Amino acid sequence: MKDSNFLKANNARSMWHPMAHPADSLNTPPTIVTGAHGVRIVDVDGHEVVDAVGGLWNVNLGFSCAPIKAAIAAQLDQLPYYSTFRGTTNDAVIELSEMLRDFFAPDGLERAFYTSGGSDSVETALRLARQYHKIKGQDGRIKYLSLKKGYHGTHFGGASVNGNANFRTQYEPLMPGCHHIPAPYPYRNPFNESDPAKLAQLCLAALEDEIAFQGANTIAAMIMEPILGAGGVIPPHESFMPGVREICTKHGILLIADEVITAFGRTGSWTGSRHWGVQPDFMCTAKAITNGYFPFGAVMIAGSVAEVFENDKTGKAAIGHGYTYSGHPVGAAAAIACLKETERLRVHENAAARGAELFAGLNGLASKYDIIGDVRGGHGLMCAMELVSDQTTKAVIDKSTIARIQDVTYKHGTMVRVSGPNIILSPPLVLTQQDVDTILSSLDAGFQSALA
Repeated sequence: MKDSNFLKANNARSMWHPMAHPADSLNTPPTIVTGAHGVRIVDVDGHEVVDAVGGLWNVNLGFSCAPIKAAIAAQLDQLPYYSTFRGTTNDAVIELSEMLRDFFAPDGLERAFYTSGGSDSVETALRLARQYHKIKGQDGRIKYLSLKKGYHGTHFGGASVNGNANFRTQYEPLMPGCHHIPAPYPYRNPFNESDPAKLAQLCLAALEDEIAFQGANTIAAMIMEPILGAGGVIPPHESFMPGVREICTKHGILLIADEVITAFGRTGSWTGSRHWGVQPDFMCTAKAITNGYFPFGAVMIAGSVAEVFENDKTGKAAIGHGYTYSGHPVGAAAAIACLKETERLRVHENAAARGAELFAGLNGLASKYDIIGDVRGGHGLMCAMELVSDQTTKAVIDKSTIARIQDVTYKHGTMVRVSGPNIILSPPLVLTQQDVDTILSSLDAGFQSALA
């Protein structure tokens, strides 16, 4: 590897970073991460911190999961690649498919369609949802519903159903036929309703209203995250997702659960849908399926949906969609090892326990610092703090202050992620109580610096 002087001199000079202004990356060079172990990362200067970002919501088992690394190496020796397009497959992906079928059985999901990541999984589910209705002779069902504040990746389909202007405005016009309803976000919503249960009912009523306005027979699917992630960690009231499921079923609309973040234990349950007692028609997965060690994803498909495709005699069910790396044998081997280790460690239980400690600690910080307007979490290891300059008006904090908080927090031992006015925490699910204490003490130092 090049030495530190080379890395620092050329940091961001020849590459553009995702989700950043190119000039910002040049003017404020990114942290250069050169090593990692357990739940900690090490930068180019040897500074070691707890990674409270979990890579990017995906390193659930930490950075030292030897079984996954060994499985990748062994598969590279045996079969580094072969296509799963019509006529060929591989042994690893067959084994993985049976394991996923068992893992997702409580969610009513029986088939897997493989992708290269989360955005691909969303794109796949959106396309298959339209095709499902065409097979059934309902060609007019082409529209999609989603939540404002929702995040569904960066392809044109995903950007079109995204509910955040940051991922939309510079790329418009996007795909027509995508309509959004208010998110069940008690801190900020158009109903000025802070009670989560009442707000859930208002949002469900808005969903019903939008369906009536568009016409149920024009809508293919509703896509939603069980807990909104990138939009600021917004957990809905427990009645919300079951209510969405009921409405979709009543109107013949498919429900796509975007669980790129929430599947495999992050919410304290094995899936976000299961957390709320809901069985979706499609579930988008990626990220933690290989612990971030290999780009890989899977769309899980309900048995009732699979029947429509598999019983078709017209040819309409022929799938004209896929990726060069769909069912990649190295990714499949990584996923097999990851799923075994995920279940062996029962990481969802640790996520629930450590998540409760982290959420309580963040609320303690909120009682200490007026700059923290809202704390969200309480469902596994996904939490956020929304920062404001004024508690009463909820005016958004300036970027320089939140950048300073992030920097001081890092210097005191924890990497956190900033998204708009939010500090988002999504650490590995193998976090210890001591790691939680480190995160909280680092954040305390960061917020203290904002008072200076």
